Amino acid sequence: MGAARPVHGPGGAGRSPSPVMDRDEADRALARLGAEYEAVETSLLALQDHAGRRLLEGAELTGVTRERWASAEAAITLLWSYFDAYSAALTTARQVRSRRRWSSREDLVELTELLRGECVTVPGSAAVGAQAAAPTVSASLTGTDAARLSRRFTLEELVERMNELYAGSLDLVVAADSVWSALPARIDLLSAELRRTRELAHSVGVRPGEHPAGDDLERIGRLLTTLRSQVISDPLDFWQPAEGSSAPGGGRPDTRRYDREARALDEVRREIEAVLDVRQDAEARLLRLRDLLSRADRTLTEARAARGEVLAKIAASEVPAVSGPPSALQQQLAAAADYRRRAQWHRLSPLLESLESKAEAELVRAREELTAVTAPLAVRAELRGRLDAYRAKVARHGMAEDPVLIERYDAARRMLWSAPCDLRVAEQAVLRYQHAAAEALVPGRPQGEGQGRPSDSPGRQNHSGGQ
Repeated sequence: MGAARPVHGPGGAGRSPSPVMDRDEADRALARLGAEYEAVETSLLALQDHAGRRLLEGAELTGVTRERWASAEAAITLLWSYFDAYSAALTTARQVRSRRRWSSREDLVELTELLRGECVTVPGSAAVGAQAAAPTVSASLTGTDAARLSRRFTLEELVERMNELYAGSLDLVVAADSVWSALPARIDLLSAELRRTRELAHSVGVRPGEHPAGDDLERIGRLLTTLRSQVISDPLDFWQPAEGSSAPGGGRPDTRRYDREARALDEVRREIEAVLDVRQDAEARLLRLRDLLSRADRTLTEARAARGEVLAKIAASEVPAVSGPPSALQQQLAAAADYRRRAQWHRLSPLLESLESKAEAELVRAREELTAVTAPLAVRAELRGRLDAYRAKVARHGMAEDPVLIERYDAARRMLWSAPCDLRVAEQAVLRYQHAAAEALVPGRPQGEGQGRPSDSPGRQNHSGGQ
């Protein structure tokens, strides 16, 4: 829609008597005021035909818009009254000028009074109406001036008053039209998106009273209906004037309430899409959960078997107890499978997420219990490996037949390969064999030198026992 061209006045005139105008000055003033007349008329007609004004006239307004539009209607009515008075005064001045080609002094005095003097009389009720319709007009309309029976203006002052009334009225009309042009269409688009989201929600079992997302959709729908009604009836409540702007319609529609509901709908849509994803890959996730819980159960079974072996083969060892199978998770898994059979995807989605984290944790816990139970067996295996490694090293140096080494190897091996095995005693035996092998491998020492049986060497026996 086209914006009306604002009225531009020629500027205020002083109240002191003006010198009589000559013919050229009078002609220039008439031309200038005639141009003002054309501009005012064009602007008023544009305002009259403005789409926003027509919408305001036909709408059932409420709130701040109703109050401001009532004032604006009075201002527009007053504008036409002022324009009619301005037109009549200008017509009179033109008639005086057209009496003769070369105006007499009496004609020039009359023209000066018409063009520069307070020749336009406005009834007092109109002055009071101007104050109510356009609070921004100058303070000259307040107090005793507004209470006068009539008010006189110069043509230039009248143009200034029309400028003020026009600017205030146009600002209101443009603001209301901008809000109506922007927000209702956006709300309608969001409502259409809401309907599509509802259909998607119903397809996956998300309904009001059964799922929070369904309740959110109902709430958003009610708020959008209310919001659209408020925008239509009170558009100025959704207008943010631009700070420091004096241009008519300076500002923008306030979309904060709309934006809040748009974000809420977007969050619900993402949640429903997540539920839809659950429907598409539910079977694969259930199979993975069954596999995780089965592996955890097998690991716990292995841990229980290993605990029995440790108790039988390792002496004086504290073996932790092994927990039972994850029966609670199995029950939840059965419930998830039931939700899938019944297509209750909105219930399945959070349950699967919970089960996946719990199943992973259950498998980790089962593995930790197996590691803790088999720790004594791992220690025994490490000691066995260490003993055999030193024996192989001794054999590579040709000292496999050393009687002390043979005796200490046999003693350590009997302890490690007997049941139940005392790991602390076995470790001491392995250490004694290690020390004996280290001494035997010292370069330059004859085989068997300084090495006797433990009973023949108290110092060595004491040293070995201290390991």
